[in-house]
Amino acid sequence: MHPRRDLYFMAASLMFWGMGEGLFFIFQPLYIQEFGADPVLIGTILGVTAAIMTLAQIPFGYLSDRYGRRNILWSSWLLGVGATLTMALANSLSAFVVGLLLYALTAAVLAPMNSYIAASRGDWSVGKALTFISASYSVGAAFAPMAGGMIAERSGLRSIYIISTVIFAISTILIFFIRKQPVEAPEPHTKKFDMLRNNRFVLSLGLIAVITFATYLPQPLTSNFLQNERGLSLSNIGQLGTVMNISNVVFLLLLGHIPVISAFVIGEVAMIGFTLLLWLGNGMALFVLAYALLGGYRLSRSISSAFVRPLVKDSQVGLAFGFVETASTTAIVLAPIVAGFLFDKDPLNVFRVSLGILVAVLILTLLAMNFRGAVMKRLSSLTKK
Repeated sequence: MHPRRDLYFMAASLMFWGMGEGLFFIFQPLYIQEFGADPVLIGTILGVTAAIMTLAQIPFGYLSDRYGRRNILWSSWLLGVGATLTMALANSLSAFVVGLLLYALTAAVLAPMNSYIAASRGDWSVGKALTFISASYSVGAAFAPMAGGMIAERSGLRSIYIISTVIFAISTILIFFIRKQPVEAPEPHTKKFDMLRNNRFVLSLGLIAVITFATYLPQPLTSNFLQNERGLSLSNIGQLGTVMNISNVVFLLLLGHIPVISAFVIGEVAMIGFTLLLWLGNGMALFVLAYALLGGYRLSRSISSAFVRPLVKDSQVGLAFGFVETASTTAIVLAPIVAGFLFDKDPLNVFRVSLGILVAVLILTLLAMNFRGAVMKRLSSLTKK
């Protein structure tokens, strides 16, 4: 049997999941707006959604280490189908938010899924396996926003949630083909949370959180900005979403093998370009170029778990990846809330503030890269002595 059999089944399942999620994801703030929400409320709803994602990461990472990853994966997939159906049938903002928060709980799958991927990778590196899976998702999502925009213009935004529910059901059937993995026994004298005594691990989490906040801040209300301030149609916004997803695939496949810290730098530079083009640009050509740079964000986000993998033991991988996702999603909790308040004062403020933060974080990352290189060089010289 092929050593990466389960990895390929997961890739196929996530390709369909990407297809379903790609239909509605970029339009989510616009659908919330249709229920009468203003920018501050939209940002708050998205922030609370991210908070649910954050709170779920560590518990589910721990449970996957203790009881097995496959059960967590199956449960999350089934919950996603039910949550999307709830959003599709919602007739009020409160009902839609219930579905959205249930959908947010499916993000608990990220840490168990990443640890499952790491264990199913065969002779591939962790980074290569993670970027392959992320690219599979992006391939499925590639043309979905364009299709979603055309469907929404003809049949309304609700219709794309109905179609997504059906596609998610297909994805769920595929995920049921993955095999159970053995639960790693903890090493003698190893405590579950002793990784938090590792300064390198804790500093890595801090760096991941800061980078995620900086690179996500310009994104949450971009669809609203393009429709309300630049006059783009749903089809136009869907086309930009397709450009973004194709960009994700290109970045992941071409650059997925590079060192994680380099991926962070590329992501930050790409998001600086995105922010400048949204702030100063006016015209579909410039917006297409901006969305072509969003693959840099996906690259740095997808590979971040590989940054901490060498710092933890095998029996702690799920929990460690849970901490990584918690660090990332904590930043994603704050970014939409901050963006909502900035947008409410002046939509362009989102991009002005984002640009300043991105430049500062890029400098911080470059300093971290140089520091890490100096440490490795020092350790190498000591080893030779």
